[in-house]
Amino acid sequence: MALKGNLKDFSITQLLNLVNLAKKTGTLIIKGSKNSARVTFREGKLVFAELSGQRSDIGTILYKNKIISTAQFNTLDKRASNMSDKELGLLLINSGYVTQQEIISSLQTQFIGIIQQLFNWADGLFHFISGADIPDDKIPVRVNLENIIMESSRRIQELENLKDELPDLNLSLKFTDRPGVNLKNINLSAVEWRVVSFINPKNSIKQIGKATKLSDIEIRRIVYGLLQAGLIELVRLETKERTLPRLDQALPGKTKEEQKNLVNRLITRIRSI
Repeated sequence: MALKGNLKDFSITQLLNLVNLAKKTGTLIIKGSKNSARVTFREGKLVFAELSGQRSDIGTILYKNKIISTAQFNTLDKRASNMSDKELGLLLINSGYVTQQEIISSLQTQFIGIIQQLFNWADGLFHFISGADIPDDKIPVRVNLENIIMESSRRIQELENLKDELPDLNLSLKFTDRPGVNLKNINLSAVEWRVVSFINPKNSIKQIGKATKLSDIEIRRIVYGLLQAGLIELVRLETKERTLPRLDQALPGKTKEEQKNLVNRLITRIRSI
């Protein structure tokens, strides 16, 4: 398949649909503004994916998926760095540290995660090398593209909906005087608590997203949920843009529970002003 172009004209979703429907075998190479990606298919199924600048060895992937401990990962990193993924995977299976299914599942999660990142690339040159396979030392898996394509379509639609609801990330937030829900029944995640800790008319939504290391879609999703719950409301930004510290910097030396308690007191104090 002689296929090359720019993601501005041919999206990742369209590329995956083409590979899936034509049941093609080969490698798709994409060069974005910051990273490059290599994605390999066999008969229309995803078998391998990697991003430049990210470690793709089996030890790192198993550690990332919490299959092996930090101590085990450090040992492998020092003593098995010269082994191929296939050799190391077989060694770990035969030694009883992991199962074959754990390796396969971890690789599938890793490769799908890379594909999901590619859906956010709006620009980048790509070309498809027909017949090109994965490196000999890597472990292939087989992942159907239909579910990935469906999930990507859902995410794209969600992003469009969130952009309609929150088109301007330069607005700021404040706590409502009379929340529309019983605060005792609110159960926020750790990420939502980090966002809540920065809610202030002087902080824009974009600033909060940067401070909490959330993408535009992630900060939009959380803010939209808090708005729907009646906990916060949109207001005009009061001051010029500035850089916000992370929560661990803003509350140094505090445990997560202590940080949460301080945030609760902060919320109460802001409402009383």
